[in-house]
Amino acid sequence: MSGDRWDVVDEAAEVVRFWERLGLPGVIDVHTHFLPKNVMDKVWAYFDGVGPLTGVAWPIRYRADEDERLAALRSFGVRAFTAMVYPHKPDMAGWLNSWAADFAARTPDCLRTATFFPEPGAVDYVRHAIEGGARVFKAHLQVGGYDPRDPLLDGVWGLLAEAGVPVVAHCASGPVPGNFTGPGPIGEVLARHPRLPLIVAHLGMPEYTAFLDLADRYAEVRLDTTMAFTDFPDFTEPFPAADLSRLRALQHRILHGSDFPNIPYPYLHSLESLARLGLGDAWLRSVVHDNAAALFAL
Repeated sequence: MSGDRWDVVDEAAEVVRFWERLGLPGVIDVHTHFLPKNVMDKVWAYFDGVGPLTGVAWPIRYRADEDERLAALRSFGVRAFTAMVYPHKPDMAGWLNSWAADFAARTPDCLRTATFFPEPGAVDYVRHAIEGGARVFKAHLQVGGYDPRDPLLDGVWGLLAEAGVPVVAHCASGPVPGNFTGPGPIGEVLARHPRLPLIVAHLGMPEYTAFLDLADRYAEVRLDTTMAFTDFPDFTEPFPAADLSRLRALQHRILHGSDFPNIPYPYLHSLESLARLGLGDAWLRSVVHDNAAALFAL
């Protein structure tokens, strides 16, 4: 892409070799971001200035126009991906859902994605999105700064649980804690809606153990691997070695996520980071493809 196009071509060959060696038809990525251009520009501006907040620079590796980003994912052999949209204020989720529905309609390999915010009408537009074919939702407690236990969201969680539509939630405290992040608030939601198909983003970084505990407690809780195990997030807290055996036990509830395009390293690195855990090819096949294929009936 742009001046790095040949780097992407070379990387694509390596990614394809990765999943071909496993005997897979490609990979599935449950945590990718496609947003309206004006929103994506603001997200990239945030990451450009995130260094003073975290003490670590965060260069966007795949900063390019939408068509180039789609071409990159497809060249990697990503069979299906998401458009993780998320609001940071009221009266934003509805039009993000409209944009995401249009994006999915013109992008058949994208799982139609939707979102919500604690506001009057949230139940109605979430129901509308589900009835319209939304296959996955995004909740970002950190950016949105809202309490998942807000009474305005109780009906939303109930709808998602009843419909069996997964929600990828950034509910953990990495890279910077929010007022309502951590296992406590979302754990109370799960206690009220135990069948909620929750996908914990970033493997619950840095509260890995506590979120694995939630997965042990609730059969519909899954975790995505976004940025976990890569060399980049070690400035927060590395995954505890003592919990690696729990990842093996939860083999069928761990899903590959990348955070593409907003990552500061090659896409390939996220896959290689999973391989170097040493949990075996069967585990890798489940995580990078088969679990998501089963969840979304691909």
